[in-house]
Amino acid sequence: MYKRQILVKGLKTDIAIFREENIPLSTRATKLVTEYNEICGAQMVEFDGEQKTFAQMAIYFENTDRTIREGAWKAVSERRFEDNERVSEIYDELIQIRHKMATNAGFEGFQQYMFASMHRFDYSIEDCLEFHESIETVCQPLRHRTDGERMRDLGVDSLRPWDMGVDVKGRPPLQPFNDVQEMVDGCSRIFHNMSEELGNYFDQLDANDCLDLDSRKGKAPGGYQYYLQKSRLPFIFMNAEGLQGDLETMIHEAGDAFHSIYCSHLELIGERGYPIEFAEVASMSMELMTQDQWGEFYDADDADRARIGHLEGVIFLLPWIATIDSFQHWIYSNPEHSRDERASVWNSIRDRFGSKMDWDEYSIFRDVSWQQQGHLFGVPFYYVEYGIAQLGALQLWRTQRKDQQKALTDYSNAMRLGNTKTLPELFTAADIKLGFGEQHLSSLIQEVRTAMSELS
Repeated sequence: MYKRQILVKGLKTDIAIFREENIPLSTRATKLVTEYNEICGAQMVEFDGEQKTFAQMAIYFENTDRTIREGAWKAVSERRFEDNERVSEIYDELIQIRHKMATNAGFEGFQQYMFASMHRFDYSIEDCLEFHESIETVCQPLRHRTDGERMRDLGVDSLRPWDMGVDVKGRPPLQPFNDVQEMVDGCSRIFHNMSEELGNYFDQLDANDCLDLDSRKGKAPGGYQYYLQKSRLPFIFMNAEGLQGDLETMIHEAGDAFHSIYCSHLELIGERGYPIEFAEVASMSMELMTQDQWGEFYDADDADRARIGHLEGVIFLLPWIATIDSFQHWIYSNPEHSRDERASVWNSIRDRFGSKMDWDEYSIFRDVSWQQQGHLFGVPFYYVEYGIAQLGALQLWRTQRKDQQKALTDYSNAMRLGNTKTLPELFTAADIKLGFGEQHLSSLIQEVRTAMSELS
């Protein structure tokens, strides 16, 4: 077998779907996505006596005072809704541009075009739809049970959108660190505790000024890791405000950085990349495998609280992944849809995969709540990867629960392969399985439930 078969297959696909007439369309799409990001980056609210970014508002959604939570949620939602019309216009145009690019390249629609463009050679649209069904069957009953318990513990008749982040026992939000440097120092200790190799890799990022982590006015939202090919160093971008979610984001992006470093020895840039689905295995498994080390930021009780919250979040994340992926499949299968049809389908999908929440007089916010998911704009069809990767990450974590050294060895063995193997082969290299079925998902969610029971 030609050793660069994977790279060549990708290049041949890129050549086959390239059309010169798509260049100005792609340029226009990039300008629209940039405008969307600028709109989001400029969104701030006046709250608690000062101007705050949306990242800075996150802590109020965990406040034990329901009135404060409601006020914070309304402030953010109303501010976001002010840009609703322009954001919808941007998305309308993006849909038409993308459909045109797909048909120019000889595809039925943008779904098929993107599966080729993203080199999804090892799974199909039908596999994604099966995955949606598995998530609905396995995760939704657990979600609805948890929602019922939340409603009972909060003593409310119905769950409102501002009730989903608060601790049901009335405890204040977890705050693992006070400033960015404290977070960096704590993460360094975590990774050194796991292995000197990981610890040294992380320290290398800090020493080379490859971390932009604080939240500030005008800064773009979100977080990511970007590999700098010339220096062969990863760069991490995020907006930290001192919350548990920020710690998880830091660890997540560090996992992506470790992946980049592990495969930096490969000769070709195209091989130093990796399938997105497996990139997220690197980051999501790191979140799970560091859980035992979260005592670097908390006392014993709060560390267990953080672990339980994170594991519960795994069960909640999978339905959200199915929500976004299902929405995109409908959008691009029906590119001529109206905005009313879009809202109707979006709400039906949220009913299928979401919590049983009462939006009441704020239903107009729910109709366009898809607008806050930046992937829909900037990286279309990039979202199911998180679900595929989550199943891989859960398997590595399950290995770690039995043998930590084996898990770390399996992790590094697979990450070093970069883009030189197929997706199933990368999973096999980590001694894990690629699958979409209900039984496979159910066994992993049962492991999550067992771990949560042990902690509580």
